[in-house]
Amino acid sequence: MSYAIIGFGKIGQALAKAFARSGIEVSVATTRDPESFASAAAEIGTEIIPKKLADAVKADIIFLAVRFESHPDVAKALSTWQGKTIVDVTNAYGVAPEELGGQPSSKFVAQAFTGGRLVKGFNHLVAAVLDQDPRVHDGRRVVFLASDDDGAAAEIGVLAENLDFAPIKLGGLSEGGLLVQARGNRWGQLIFKDLIKFD
Repeated sequence: MSYAIIGFGKIGQALAKAFARSGIEVSVATTRDPESFASAAAEIGTEIIPKKLADAVKADIIFLAVRFESHPDVAKALSTWQGKTIVDVTNAYGVAPEELGGQPSSKFVAQAFTGGRLVKGFNHLVAAVLDQDPRVHDGRRVVFLASDDDGAAAEIGVLAENLDFAPIKLGGLSEGGLLVQARGNRWGQLIFKDLIKFD
């Protein structure tokens, strides 16, 4: 299984640190030349591999950690996303519901990634919290996952466990997904909730 993070801002770097802590190799890419962020990637760890966007999207599981407005540009990198799982880490705060056709933001994003399986996840924590070690007080930090594809949700749940998070599945994008999305000037009820699960 191969992994990539598209976007290397605060959220992308926080995700990269989670992979590095667990010793899991992950490609990172932006629309910029990889050399422009190679030193920042090297500071995180040898597991973080800067690549061009066209190469990074060859991964099996792709974290979409770009600004919401940039997701169509990433989607154009491949003609089909068949066989790939996209983890939507974006937040559509400030985007009017009308612009989304009244849909949950992740359903709107999913339409751009033809053939791909989309999971909403890892987006409810602010970067400064996501950046921290998920093991806290003998428990693990919760990440919420929502998807219309149970297999994809299960796959990302296993990955979340491997990254030391405690995944909680919320159901489909139109149900649980609404709890962890931003749309217009409203945040879902679980956004910013930093919860710890004790085994």
